Amino acid sequence: MVRSLDRAHGERLMGTARQVNIPAGTRVFEEGGHADRFWIVRTGTVALDMHIPGRRPAVIETLGFGELVGWSWLFKPYVWQLGAQAMTLVRAYEFDAAQVRALCEGDADFGRDVDHWVGEVLAHRLHAARTRLLDLYAPHGSGLSR
Repeated sequence: MVRSLDRAHGERLMGTARQVNIPAGTRVFEEGGHADRFWIVRTGTVALDMHIPGRRPAVIETLGFGELVGWSWLFKPYVWQLGAQAMTLVRAYEFDAAQVRALCEGDADFGRDVDHWVGEVLAHRLHAARTRLLDLYAPHGSGLSR
């Protein structure tokens, strides 16, 4: 689930988790809201979406088993940059952001490892958002998303 973390760091992180169930259709968080927690999906799917003025939210990516839901908790001002909705019943590990940030601040190696893990996820999400938005809004036949 936290494959890119050092084994001991992954175990330490997972030791802070609590198991939660999120019913299908639940808004997990709203873009612009306070980012005070994050999740790793055990089962089910979560859609990440972006508010587009005058349009329905654009689904950027759908997340499933083992994937991190939420990264904004790690970076000030701790505001969600996307929205998220449970598409199915989601069983997940939930983490308190302040607790994990405190662990990161108290152990430089652990903090660097968590930063690197979340950075990899963030880079992937930015690429996925760019690709999806080009697919949705580029003129057809322009080849811009390739």
